[in-house]
Amino acid sequence: MRSSLLTRQDYYSMACLRYALRKFLRFSKDFVRANAKLTPEQYEALLVLKAFSTDYEGLTVGQLSERVQVKHHTAVSLTDKLAARKLLTKRRAHSDRRYVYVKLTPAGTKLVASLAAGHRREIRKHAPEIMEALAKLKK
Repeated sequence: MRSSLLTRQDYYSMACLRYALRKFLRFSKDFVRANAKLTPEQYEALLVLKAFSTDYEGLTVGQLSERVQVKHHTAVSLTDKLAARKLLTKRRAHSDRRYVYVKLTPAGTKLVASLAAGHRREIRKHAPEIMEALAKLKK
């Protein structure tokens, strides 16, 4: 798409959307640091595990890497740190030892529930601003 096809309103709406998202991300970074001493990526990993894991297996490190949008070695580091804090467990697959499954522990489940509740409040607070920016881009 050439820039000449974009209107002033398009630029305005995209800037407003990015501003709203940045405010939310700033809140999230500060909130997880203050309440759990986690990085945003560590919180995101816990959230992904809660949302997408099966009760029995969890997710592979590769699946987690994709959902958090980090490189595989970064996902390994994230899961190592979270496992050290006993927020998740790691185990190799029996059928193919190349795969490592990660799963929330009860402590990880409790922590992510608490953090997600705070995030949901913040999202609800900013939802009108975000939805307005998106609606203007849709026109």
